[in-house]
Amino acid sequence: MNKIEKWILISLLISLVSGLIVVAFTFDSNTLSALMQIKPVYILAAACVHALSYVVWGMRTRSLCKALGFDVGYTKACEIVTSGTLAASITPSSLGGEPLRIHLLHEEKIPLGRATAVVLGERILDGILILALAPVSIYVIRGVLNDSVFDAMFIFAELGLTFILFLTLYAIWKPDPTKNVVYFVVKRMAPFLGRKTDAALEKIIKRVDSELEHFHDSISILLTDGRRGLSFGVLYTIVFWFVDFSMLYVILLGLNQHPDPLIVFASQIIVMVLLVIPATPGASGVAEFAGTTAFSLFIPSSLLGIAVIAWRAFTFYMNICVGGFVSFKILKDTDFIKNFLK
Repeated sequence: MNKIEKWILISLLISLVSGLIVVAFTFDSNTLSALMQIKPVYILAAACVHALSYVVWGMRTRSLCKALGFDVGYTKACEIVTSGTLAASITPSSLGGEPLRIHLLHEEKIPLGRATAVVLGERILDGILILALAPVSIYVIRGVLNDSVFDAMFIFAELGLTFILFLTLYAIWKPDPTKNVVYFVVKRMAPFLGRKTDAALEKIIKRVDSELEHFHDSISILLTDGRRGLSFGVLYTIVFWFVDFSMLYVILLGLNQHPDPLIVFASQIIVMVLLVIPATPGASGVAEFAGTTAFSLFIPSSLLGIAVIAWRAFTFYMNICVGGFVSFKILKDTDFIKNFLK
């Protein structure tokens, strides 16, 4: 069993066990009758909605690349973002998707620094939007839930997300301290990577310095000449999350449920903040239990486990399948992913 298969297996096992626990605690006599009344067309529609989110994500990546002067095709952009979903699904906090997308953008002749600016720019846009919507979501959720434990978990996760976002923004606006930290890390790691000579180390540092300059220049371009592309990036970010959050509502329609869409969206924002906690690969387990807690506000107990399983089937299992297919069959990035997971 290679490294990729091992991480996928671990992620799947954690998710499956967590899902079975949720189903076991929510299964009752009404669950079977509800399953018999499922509307398959809505479940298929939910899969299509999630697939549409890949397209919107690809359009966002393309718009940010174009803002920096690089023309990446729609198909290639979609391949890049879907490929990243595999690595994201088997790494804590879904952080593995970023290095892979940077690598794939670099293969499209985009300098590493600028590719990093595109990918981190997407992460920053996501973080800003989720953080901005989090207080509104708390207000909506507290109208139907008063749980001090849940509040504490949410506050902890939001502080973590805010801290990560602050560090990223600080690295953008204060490049010199960022360079010093990167140089320190490179010097410490170089001997372990076989780069013990001064000449080799100097070459690495020059490369790092060059890419950091590309990164900061790219951010400057996005905020000045590339503002139009950045504006489209913001728009696509809003559309992306609207589309992805709509998927759960479509699933519930397939289960003959008609909850308040506002609560459905607010609960998913809360869950997204909680998933920042780097506990397990792809947030397996954390997502199932966080989703069960948040979704219990508007889903009957007898359907809660089924709804969570269906939700994870698209946000996790579908990502692994689609991401794996694109990575290994189309882009053939098996070696990069293996090296990344070492």
